Amino acid sequence: MEARTRNLNQHDIPVQVVLFGGGIAGLWLLDELTSRGYSALLLEARGLGSGQTIASQGIIHGGLKYTLQGMLTRSAAEIREMPGIWKACLAGTRTPDLSPTPLRSEFCYLWRTESLRSRLGMIGARAGLRVAPTSLDETERPDVLQHCPGTVARLDEQVLSPAGLMESFLKQHRDRLLKIDAEKGLEFDLSASGEITRIRLTEEQTDSQLNLVPEQVVFTAGKGNIHLRQRCGLSTTVGQTRPLHMVVVRGNLPWLNGHCVDGAKTRVTISSEQTSDGQTLWQLGGQIAELGVNMSREEVLAFAAVELKAAIPGLDLNDTEWSSYRVDRAEPVTGDGKRPDHAFFLRDDNIWTAWPTKLALAPQLADHLLTALSPLLTANQPIDGADLLTRWPRPPIADYPWETEADWTNYSQLTTINTRRAA
Repeated sequence: MEARTRNLNQHDIPVQVVLFGGGIAGLWLLDELTSRGYSALLLEARGLGSGQTIASQGIIHGGLKYTLQGMLTRSAAEIREMPGIWKACLAGTRTPDLSPTPLRSEFCYLWRTESLRSRLGMIGARAGLRVAPTSLDETERPDVLQHCPGTVARLDEQVLSPAGLMESFLKQHRDRLLKIDAEKGLEFDLSASGEITRIRLTEEQTDSQLNLVPEQVVFTAGKGNIHLRQRCGLSTTVGQTRPLHMVVVRGNLPWLNGHCVDGAKTRVTISSEQTSDGQTLWQLGGQIAELGVNMSREEVLAFAAVELKAAIPGLDLNDTEWSSYRVDRAEPVTGDGKRPDHAFFLRDDNIWTAWPTKLALAPQLADHLLTALSPLLTANQPIDGADLLTRWPRPPIADYPWETEADWTNYSQLTTINTRRAA
């Protein structure tokens, strides 16, 4: 296409695409753009992955949880190709090259509780998926699931380290990542039609300034998309948030990644991470996190302790410590407030607002955005003035939510709470 006419000042830096938000959506799109020769920069106000990405369980879902009603739902159809794409990236055989990313596991386990509804839920698990569960005999089960009733299966959903994933992108794209002050160091110049013509950045510590002149701007900032749109005079009713109240348990726990299903629901999803002092930490998602939204910290911990004992018979939780964190899933708005089926973006002149909906759908979002953006971009060109960017600060990798948590509760305290409630 013909180049967009831009009146440049002496300190302006033309950039084809400027992205806001250093989670999985922005970083994946940044890699795809630059691998095709386009000039692109990504701006992050906190740390890479802060918000949803770093707080996620790192499971590359293949759609099984959306087939537990015995049918191939639209959600399952949209996500079923994603594990294959991620697997190739993690193996380094396609872009982005994520081969340095540590894996928590190459697969997940799948098991059920004793309820009849859970037995029925297992029936729908194979419907139309690229990744379907494979039943294990008793000798193949991990020790921690030896006492679980009925089928225990293996599901080839990889589980990655979100912090390691952010590190992979940081190493490859450090020169294209800028740390910004979104409140005091960011200004937009807008045309009469609402196009972003210039992005003015100020770095307070060094009193440095940058003026980015973009052809296109993409908001991939999760919950922050709405604030960015507001600053540009755009509608703020296009997004929604759905909260989770995640529980974390640390101690002498076995390494486990998997889903305990009960009927058409995932009763609990467990992913494992090693803490800095060598303990195993479990993140507990699924219904625990959904139902825990309306519970206090004490209530959700006590509830999770009961659920975990029910999901894994014989599990020894003595000497474990428990905490929780809240995180909002940011998504495009839906009529019923439920989770969207697929990745989504919308366009307002040269401003694009995008949500992947789930970590696993980042490749789908990038592919759809590239298809829409490519015809609007000029011929591939390097960034003129890149030397000015080298002195600009780079965003760090965000901390895991539990790394800054000081309030932990012993399992014995939760046992006391549950005993008191039962009485």
